[in-house]
Amino acid sequence: MVGDPPYGRSVDIEALDDGLVGLFFHPDPTATLPGVILLGGSEGGIQERHAELIAEQGYAVMALAYFGLPGVPEAFQDVPLEYFGAALDRLRSHPAVDGDRIGLVGGSKGGEAVLLVAATFPDKGIRAVISLAGSGVVTQGISQSIFTGDFREIITVEVAGWTYQGRELPYLRNIWTEQMEKAVTAGQPIELGWIMPDLATADLEEVVIPVENSGAAILLIAGGDDRGYGPTYHEVTARRLEAVGYRHPWKHIVYEGASHMIISPTARRPAAETEPGPSGVEFLQGGTVEIDIAAQAETWRETVAFLGEHLGRRDS
Repeated sequence: MVGDPPYGRSVDIEALDDGLVGLFFHPDPTATLPGVILLGGSEGGIQERHAELIAEQGYAVMALAYFGLPGVPEAFQDVPLEYFGAALDRLRSHPAVDGDRIGLVGGSKGGEAVLLVAATFPDKGIRAVISLAGSGVVTQGISQSIFTGDFREIITVEVAGWTYQGRELPYLRNIWTEQMEKAVTAGQPIELGWIMPDLATADLEEVVIPVENSGAAILLIAGGDDRGYGPTYHEVTARRLEAVGYRHPWKHIVYEGASHMIISPTARRPAAETEPGPSGVEFLQGGTVEIDIAAQAETWRETVAFLGEHLGRRDS
């Protein structure tokens, strides 16, 4: 069965250093394995269990924090892309990692990040990129914690999420709609997707991620009932790859009826239709428990298969 861990469940864990924040997971220090960098989303920090599951499949995994922990920005604001370049260099130089077989896996904001990093550093051994419920355009940063911050300010305070070579990257700004205002004022559940501009009419020239600059195979997976980015933010990438005749393998999957919970095999889908957000706001989740559980399982199988196809597992 795809997904059964070939290395069992014993994984060595090291803390990162040299200015990087996160953990390094390796299932067999005696073997040279492909490397994977795993990036989380707007919650910040690292995805430890998700990283461990990938490592159990036969990969050296760097679970990398890029904000939300000591040593990196407190919020998702002005995160330098050079940080990811340094992480790639560190992973590739590890004696137990095959530096020419590197994969990137990210969910939500991390799904945006992996596409951006692959396009920015095509010469750093990246051979597989998996964006889960991510975005093919650069979206607005977040000025404060999504757990303790003020919801209205989180959405309306305009900040860049990323910088490169000392400059803020242009980004697609959030919108605070009349629909959002009425719902928040009335204490009614809201959809995070209400803040997302309509990509069919938005000016994307400066904010679209030039994924064609990557040299990697690319897998895009989204839930058809994702009330956040939604599948349209991946469709931008799919159309771009098709238009340029992208020379590497790529795949675009939408699980109809599924929500944002596909971002990780460890994400827990509550039975309730809503989940709590900052300032007492309730977010409509989309999907159903049954559909999301099935889509999570399929997403994990696709992830494992894609990494296996484009990175392999052992030194061979």
